[in-house]
Parts: sequence; C-alpha cells; structure tokens
Amino acid sequence: MADFIQTLILGLALGGVLALMGSGLSLVFGVMRIVNLAHPSLIIAGAYIAYWGFRLWGIDPLVMLPVAAVILAAIGVLLYRFVFEREARSAKYSEMTVLLTFALAMVVEGALGGMFTNTQRVTSPAYATDAIFIGDIFIPTGQLYAGLASLAIIGGLALFLKYSRFGYAIRATTQNREAAELLGVNVNLVSMASFAIGIGLAGAAGALVSFVFSFFPAKHWEWIAVLMSLVVLGGMGSILGTVLAAFMLSVVAAFVGDYIGSTWSTLTFFLALFLILLLRPQGLFGEKPELA
Repeated sequence: MADFIQTLILGLALGGVLALMGSGLSLVFGVMRIVNLAHPSLIIAGAYIAYWGFRLWGIDPLVMLPVAAVILAAIGVLLYRFVFEREARSAKYSEMTVLLTFALAMVVEGALGGMFTNTQRVTSPAYATDAIFIGDIFIPTGQLYAGLASLAIIGGLALFLKYSRFGYAIRATTQNREAAELLGVNVNLVSMASFAIGIGLAGAAGALVSFVFSFFPAKHWEWIAVLMSLVVLGGMGSILGTVLAAFMLSVVAAFVGDYIGSTWSTLTFFLALFLILLLRPQGLFGEKPELA
C-alpha cells in the first residue's frame, strides 16, 4: 500500500509541471489554431534563463520564474508580429504553422546550442534534492514546489480568463473568431496577447523544469510527443482538459515505470496519443468535428 501511495504522489507531483508545460500550447492553439511545435524549445529557453540567474547571481529559480515568463512573453510578441500575424486569415493557417514552428524549433535549438553547447545542465537549489518524509512515504520537495507553483499559475490564468474583460475577449475569440470580430473584439490584439501569454507560460514552465529535470538544447524533441499527447487527450484548445490529461497520464506513467520499468513510462504518452487519435480525435473536452 505504501508503494502504491508513493507512486501516486510522484505521479501527481510531476503532473503539475506537465500541466503548466502544456497549458501555453493549448491556449495558443485554442485562440489562434497554431500547432506550436516550438513550444518545448521555448520551455528550454526559459530553463536556461532560470539556470543562469541561479548560476551567476544565486537567484532562486522560483524567483526567476516571473523573469523568464516576461522575457519569453516579449519574445512571443515579436514572433507574432513578424512571423505569425501576416497569414492569420489564411484558410490553411494551422497547416502552415506546423512548418513555421518546426523551423522555429530548429532555430531556437541551434541558437541555444551555439551559446550554451549541448552539455546537460540542471539548476540545483537546496530543495531540489530534499524531501519531506511522512512515515515510509517521501515527497520530493523540488517536485512539490514545482507542482504547487504550476497549479497556482494555472489557477491564476483560469481566473483571468473567466472574470476579466480581456479574458472574455479571449474566450469569445476561441469559440468563434469571426463572431467575436463582428461584436467589436479586436481579434488581432487578442491573438497577439494570447500568443504572448502562451509563450510566457512556456518561460514559467522552463524555470520549474530547470530544477526538476536535466536539460540541454535538443531536449525539446523528447517533449513534443509528450505535450501533444496532453493537448490532444484533453481536447485541442481546452486548458482544463490539458491539465486533467497531464495528471492522468503522469500518474499512469509513474505506475508503468514502477511496475514494468522506467524505460516504458514514456511509452505511456505515445500510446495515449495514438489511441486518442484513433478512438476519439476531439479528445476529452474537445468538440466533435462536423462532417461537411
């Protein structure tokens, strides 16, 4: 029983981090229909910001989290204005963004590799290797802090989307872009802000990733399928679905790793992506596409 509870705790703690990693990706797709394959590489960029803040000035990665988020959000604004804005009205916009973001991911990887080499790094505050013991059960402090910080950020995002005036505009644009525009919503501004928020969430996730995982510039290729499985399972564009999918799959992966082998745990995400596309392509909370 203790082993079961231990595995469940580890899965839930990791699920919080994965939920934040996938939330920005889900938000950007929901508002703009951008399939952002560069999202994991931008998470790595956020991890490097937190890492060097800690390495050079001793700043805790949790303190560096808003700094990484703001820097990446500013980069998001520039990317939207110069890369994604011009073709936003194209009928094949989503298909085009797959190629654009794939190229962007390689550019980001190359830039990070050129600046920081491909050496594996990890931020090492004292709590990253500490744990809280409750009898025979232990809770890794680093994963606990990262999971709680992720849930706090996602909760703040949910409140912003539900109760703020700009949040109404974002939700309206997500539901029906043309109708929102007819009702006076500045769709272009909403799209730019949503993209910036989504990329900012990648920066925040990167600060947490920096002390939960080891990372290097090419690490993002390992995360693309993992994050896509969360977003697809939850329903493309559904942040709530992405969060629930993150906890579900991380817990299942934890049990698979414990009972079968750690090398098989990542397969959980790939298998989930395959099955959900085969059986329910709209995901748990997505809308079923209408046939023409």
